[in-house]
Amino acid sequence: MRPTAEKTQGEDITMSEVTGAKALFLALEAVGVEHIFGIPGGAILPAYDPLIDSTVKHILCRHEQGAAHAADGYAQASGKVGVCMATSGPGATNLITGLASSFMDSIPVVAITGQVPRPAMGYDAFQESDITGIAGPVTKHTFLVMEPDDIAQTIAEAFHIASTGRPGPVLVDIPKDVLQAKFTYKPAGPVDLPGYQPTTKPNQRQIVEAAKLISQSERPILYAGGGIIKAGASAELVQLAEMTGIPVVTTLMARGVMPDTHELCLGMPGMHGNYTAVTALQRSDLLIGIGPRFDDRVTGKLSAFAPDAKIIHADIDPAEISKNRKADVPIVGDAKAVLVELIKVIESRRGKDPQPDYSAWRDTVNGWKKAYPYKYTQTEDGPLKPQYVVERIAALTEGKAIYCAGVGQHQMWGSQFIPFQRPRTWINSGGSGAMGFGVPAAMGAKVAMPDDEVWCIDGDGCFQMTCQELATMAVEKIPVKIAIINNAYLGMVRQWQELFYDERYSEVEFGWDIPDYVKLAEAYGCIGLRVENMQDVDTAIEKARGVNDRPVVIDFRCDKGEMCYPMVAAGSSNDDIILGPEYEREPVAHEQGDHLYGDDEEHGA
Repeated sequence: MRPTAEKTQGEDITMSEVTGAKALFLALEAVGVEHIFGIPGGAILPAYDPLIDSTVKHILCRHEQGAAHAADGYAQASGKVGVCMATSGPGATNLITGLASSFMDSIPVVAITGQVPRPAMGYDAFQESDITGIAGPVTKHTFLVMEPDDIAQTIAEAFHIASTGRPGPVLVDIPKDVLQAKFTYKPAGPVDLPGYQPTTKPNQRQIVEAAKLISQSERPILYAGGGIIKAGASAELVQLAEMTGIPVVTTLMARGVMPDTHELCLGMPGMHGNYTAVTALQRSDLLIGIGPRFDDRVTGKLSAFAPDAKIIHADIDPAEISKNRKADVPIVGDAKAVLVELIKVIESRRGKDPQPDYSAWRDTVNGWKKAYPYKYTQTEDGPLKPQYVVERIAALTEGKAIYCAGVGQHQMWGSQFIPFQRPRTWINSGGSGAMGFGVPAAMGAKVAMPDDEVWCIDGDGCFQMTCQELATMAVEKIPVKIAIINNAYLGMVRQWQELFYDERYSEVEFGWDIPDYVKLAEAYGCIGLRVENMQDVDTAIEKARGVNDRPVVIDFRCDKGEMCYPMVAAGSSNDDIILGPEYEREPVAHEQGDHLYGDDEEHGA
């Protein structure tokens, strides 16, 4: 979708008179847009007329937040730019939650919004809002197009900015009279942005320094972030891991970047990561971070994070490097270019650098893997465990589907119990943690990848925030499967109230019966199913898998009190990881830390 310097558009229309709205769609077609998620309204209405004759397929969403999340899911699943469109004022501001999520996760999205006519701007006109000002902090860039002549070039530049360097959302705001104005159309020229020149090629001297540190280390860990997926560098990551024998942890946004079944893959670290990944980071003497953010959900208490480790941090955004943890070797560059160069240098220096033997370190790590796997207990006559539901979805789909999630306990269980095998199959709102993300994101993923089976693993709280997109999917015949892990609570909040507020549950219970999810699904034109015991789980999943003309919603009524473990409480050291009741709530024996939950004053909601 990236425009090229040679790319021109609408050759047969050049020098013809068109409206600004027509120019908008010519420009979108020129950069390869196939789908837009949006809702019409007064200010954007002129754009919905040329849409009728465009090759671009518009999907009529039921809420702008859904449109923005759908564009995000489309982009995460396909690697292309996702596009959403809304009218001025509340239509535009309803996009903000979705754009903020895309911004935090570096997802390439272009949002097009209508604005009130130019003469009305600044006079508090009906549905006027300063959307470029509002969106500024949660987008990579914003444009306000004040002349129809600028539409084609602005769209080309917006797609270039969204998809290059560190990807991210870009907003293009166009006043209604600019969309209506007629002018002589001129296609976009080459994209030339002197102030925007992302550094993609890493510094060779820093690469050599990184190779030296690796050769001197005894307990290294490859800390793989979402930047590797965005750079399409999964194969290079695996190559580096195999040639060096260094174990790999994959962040929430990097799940699938390396097959979980690979012997060197340790899985996910973080607040609800597994013991092995968390502890391997903590005990390492060298972290080789490729495209991670060193965010607080991974580091825990930052001052106590990986105390003995030197840091190699490679990222395409120089602002990320040393932001949270000072890097001993900072590398600015595209993750794929960094990995390719690192592999070359390590190979070339063999015979010059020491050849470390990491077998003892791998034995230690593998010992943790055997001793501390994820655990839960599902009994035949007991309440349905959410972990069991997720495991069965993964097993019956053979881990080959695309899996989306909302935000909360179900998201963590999904990241724990699905054995991911390939990139772009675990779609999340990671940094922002936007509840309501799952259903529309799954819709976007299915539109982008129609031949893939798409499952949304959602919570009952998340589902109710954007479930109106069921109507969109039913009308458009987008057959997503939605598994509601229904524990009748805002589960993660309930877990924190249980652990940190002495079980004083406040405004957190939804109950099982309102709404009736089966009836709600049917009202939206979908198929609704309900499962209350383990014996019926497989049957419901297989029934959903057999439906290909509409969405299926399965209401899995799960154990209300189940909590998500392991857990590193917010503000606590990773040394204080809690394994949970399956390990009898005993803290793991180690030489650092001796309390279970850390400093209570640092626990947020």
